[in-house]
Amino acid sequence: MRSAWRWLLAISLTASISQAQANGWNMPVGVTDVSADIYGLHMTIFWICVVIGLLVFSIMFYSLFRYRHSKGAKAANFHEHTSVEVLWTAIPILILVGMAIPATATLKNMYDASDAELDVMITGQQWRWRYEYLGEDVAFNSSMSTPRAQIRGEEERGEHYLLEVDQPLVLPINRKVRFLMTSDDVIHSWWVPQLAVKQDTIPGFINENWVKINEPGIYRGQCAELCGMDHGFMPVVVHALEEDEFDSWLAERKEAAEEEAMGADREWELAELMERGETVYQAICSSCHQGEGQGVPPAFPALAGNQELIDDLDWHLDKVLNGVSGTAMPAFRSTLNPVEVAAVVTYTRNAWGNDTGDLVQPSMVVEQIAQ
Repeated sequence: MRSAWRWLLAISLTASISQAQANGWNMPVGVTDVSADIYGLHMTIFWICVVIGLLVFSIMFYSLFRYRHSKGAKAANFHEHTSVEVLWTAIPILILVGMAIPATATLKNMYDASDAELDVMITGQQWRWRYEYLGEDVAFNSSMSTPRAQIRGEEERGEHYLLEVDQPLVLPINRKVRFLMTSDDVIHSWWVPQLAVKQDTIPGFINENWVKINEPGIYRGQCAELCGMDHGFMPVVVHALEEDEFDSWLAERKEAAEEEAMGADREWELAELMERGETVYQAICSSCHQGEGQGVPPAFPALAGNQELIDDLDWHLDKVLNGVSGTAMPAFRSTLNPVEVAAVVTYTRNAWGNDTGDLVQPSMVVEQIAQ
């Protein structure tokens, strides 16, 4: 009878844990070996705590019931007992050592980023991520793509509200990928629960982490640091591909990057730059200066009708390339390529009624960077 009761209790507890995980009450198992190790460690510690809790409360309630005053029990009168003192000190130490051994092994594995097959530089920026595939000449920015109308409540929110981006980080499965992580402005934190990666990105420092994904799919996370206004608008999306699919994707991106670099040497038409510039503006600039260039004064000045911007092209180009000291405006000389800089400057000088007619060629940007 007792064995049957214990068997039913075990099934009940296992079902409860599974249901808790399905409801989001428990941490996810994840799709990496490290995440599985962390989950296993978490559940091991959990069950140790459950056993300790059951023992302590069982003894406590038994003592309250068995030696209650109504039964005539009298409290014992003693001062100390050396054996008991040693016992209740030794047992917790042994329990902690038993916990520390698997925890140390897991932590050691988590921090071992050696022998990586691919290196990715992750740079936090208010409020986007920049990904660079080191040694592959592929780099791009990843910005939230949730429409502002949904944020303002003017449209129904989508399935992945605030957790969708224009360009996800694409990684291969079954390959160890090392992350080198830093920030251009304030402290951010790159966090994807299903990959068991949560790493601060700190200005002036480079932190390391790594991942080896076992299953293809799309995995979502976000910045887990309070990095300023719009902190909640800085999602992370990782698209894990089969190895051959990733190789094809990387080859296509390298070819596109080469074509983009060649584009800096040719003359662009105004319509081409306006189309390209709008895309860059919405991905990079609209989070601060808003979709129609109205800004959020005084922190983020309006670009529409900004007379200083309209009157001085050199001033405008300098601010985009070199940023504005003491403000949230970063330098984009190392973030955007000359074509993107030329396009976004041309766009902002001709959109929203600014209508300067100025056409900034990529060659002008290259000359400005060289000065």
